[in-house]
Amino acid sequence: MTDEIPYYVYVVFILTTLATFGFLFYGFKRAEADKSNTALFISTFLIVWLFFIGILALYGWFADFDTLPPKLAVVILPPNLFAILIIFNKRSRPFLMRIPITSLTYLHLVRVPVEIVLWWLALVKWLPFLLTFEGINYDILSGVSAPFVAIFMVGLRSKVKLGAIIWNIAALLLLINIVSHAFLATPLPFQKFGFDQPNIAVFYFPFVWLPGFIVPAVLFAHLTSLLQLFTQNDETS
Repeated sequence: MTDEIPYYVYVVFILTTLATFGFLFYGFKRAEADKSNTALFISTFLIVWLFFIGILALYGWFADFDTLPPKLAVVILPPNLFAILIIFNKRSRPFLMRIPITSLTYLHLVRVPVEIVLWWLALVKWLPFLLTFEGINYDILSGVSAPFVAIFMVGLRSKVKLGAIIWNIAALLLLINIVSHAFLATPLPFQKFGFDQPNIAVFYFPFVWLPGFIVPAVLFAHLTSLLQLFTQNDETS
């Protein structure tokens, strides 16, 4: 089944995952206190997590479409809940406030290759075109506009705080839009879209890293940026 996908699709997606990891590690490294191993600890945890869900996907463990609750919940819930809960944890607040907001903004560049990979996967019928930029997925706009926001709204001394807030909220809504439709296009009992061609890519390696790592990373970047923008007068650059 996986032979249907050209090798370059795997290469681009794996490189995109590595780039996402790199943006996070850089931000964590810049935020950690002196003589602290916070970045190394978090990065080690993320590597273990990627390895864990990757191995399960390689063995087809998630591709059990009849089990309720769906096994894909193991991929989706823990990282996304963690990304949300850490924002509201007062003990993690000082660390989050030190992560450079420019790094968090540049991270959204990965959304461009992700959208290209989704389009490639639709061509080989691993997901519906509904989930690509030919359908209702406009998430690529967030990735294309990220460098502009990073340079002109959060990267300069004269920052455009309101513009950065509006951009983060708009890009977050675009993320919610595609994630919700992608979830409802999976071949599970609650499927609402893509009946002719359901979204099966996220059940297999390496594309399981999209809901299990890249999406939570993007969510974390938005939430942390908004936290900084709403609570600081001068954002970290």
